[in-house]
Amino acid sequence: MLIIPSIDIFDNKVVRLTKGNFDKITYYQNSPYEQARLYDSLGFKLIHVVDLEGSKIGKFTAIDSIKEIKKYTALKVEFGGGIRSSKDVDELFSAGIDFVVIGSLSIKNKTEFEYITENNSAEKIIVAADVSSEMIRVAGWTEETEVSIYSHIEYCRKLGINKFLVTDISRDGMLSGTNKILYDKILTNKPEIELIASGGIKDLDDIKSLAEINPYGIIVGKAIYEDKIDLKELAKFALQKNYPLS
Repeated sequence: MLIIPSIDIFDNKVVRLTKGNFDKITYYQNSPYEQARLYDSLGFKLIHVVDLEGSKIGKFTAIDSIKEIKKYTALKVEFGGGIRSSKDVDELFSAGIDFVVIGSLSIKNKTEFEYITENNSAEKIIVAADVSSEMIRVAGWTEETEVSIYSHIEYCRKLGINKFLVTDISRDGMLSGTNKILYDKILTNKPEIELIASGGIKDLDDIKSLAEINPYGIIVGKAIYEDKIDLKELAKFALQKNYPLS
């Protein structure tokens, strides 16, 4: 099980949104690079980076930050936000991104998505599913679909994808606790996948609870920035329990 700290970037600053609402944005002191260096210094090996501005305007704005992180730290980076084409994926891999996180594209433009999966290693692709009542939403959570998380996993598995980042959007940024029931149900139905759980983590106890169902990874965001989780304690817990940080 991986512990994956997140860095959400907007206007070249570290931020967090409440339930994806750009009108409810909180800015934090560290730059993306400074925050990444902190994670690097504590032994974390993989971080989750979201280009929020890129996802909004359809053009990457955090590439320079990513290049700085990759040049001056040993961190691996999984990156999402604004990926709309195979050209975008090529640009990200050229910038040193280790894993691309693809969300809406896998629903709204399957032809392009399938082209991406055919021309890149499936191991480097993570499919992100933003879920409400087990149904997927797209376009920054603003559009409902009739696609269930289970049918979408089946579709992506046929393309060779095995990594899925699932976010319960009712919990994300709320510090209200994680939806263990949802993630447990997904793993019960699809035990073969590598599930990354995201949304609602409020403290270390939430992480310990999720660890009981052994997901592939857990993304931790706002709880870090709001000092609900001490990073040193988080790293210590991961090492004590033999949960790799990479």
